[in-house]
Amino acid sequence: MSSALLSARGLMKSFGAVTAADEVSIDVPVGQRVSLIGSNGAGKTTFVNMVTGYLKPDAGSITLDGRDITRLGPRQISRLGVARSFQIPQLALDMTALDNMLVAAACNQGALSFWQPAHSPQRRERAMALLARFDLADHAERRVSELPGGVRKLLDIAMALAGQPKLLLLDEPTSGVSVEEKFPMMDTITEALATEQVTVLFVEHDMDIVTRYADRVIAFYSGRVIADDPPDAVLADEQVQRYVTGSARQGG
Repeated sequence: MSSALLSARGLMKSFGAVTAADEVSIDVPVGQRVSLIGSNGAGKTTFVNMVTGYLKPDAGSITLDGRDITRLGPRQISRLGVARSFQIPQLALDMTALDNMLVAAACNQGALSFWQPAHSPQRRERAMALLARFDLADHAERRVSELPGGVRKLLDIAMALAGQPKLLLLDEPTSGVSVEEKFPMMDTITEALATEQVTVLFVEHDMDIVTRYADRVIAFYSGRVIADDPPDAVLADEQVQRYVTGSARQGG
């Protein structure tokens, strides 16, 4: 078995009397596409926030590619190859799609300053290639404020890839997208991610998306991992049906 790109061991995190992470241990191999599921407050976001440095665990450790990142800040972790896309896209609305891409690339490389502007031939070439990969090339010169919601979500993910991360964390990539759009959007995302050869963790509540696009599913409940297997096995698990999907049989 290949060594893990991401390894979490015995993570603990409490907020007062609430335990948000209770001995969470997870290994994620290179190239895997993993979905994190669970009801609100189950511990998914706490785990993601610890991996990205926005929260520090009370106990336990996190390593990325063999390096301990447990106590590093978000900017340091980002520069080591961890990128994140949010449920609500984090975009500069008055800038064009291309300019958003260029600024993201410069920030990820720690090179945005008065002396080293975001625009460079190399960054522009990379940005345009990513926009094309996400079917966004026609929107390159449009202001983000003019773009529809689905396009903004794709742009946010493209921006997260601008720094060529090893690990990408996505927060509900199809939330707010119509039923008709969600599968075509996920097809576009997964094809782009496969081309980039990036390992992916994505938080998702839509079980149709989870079943179709995840290699592996990790289910959280009350700060604990209650299932960790391929999608069909996890969604058939009795605890998952009881505490996550709400499909467990009643009575008996």
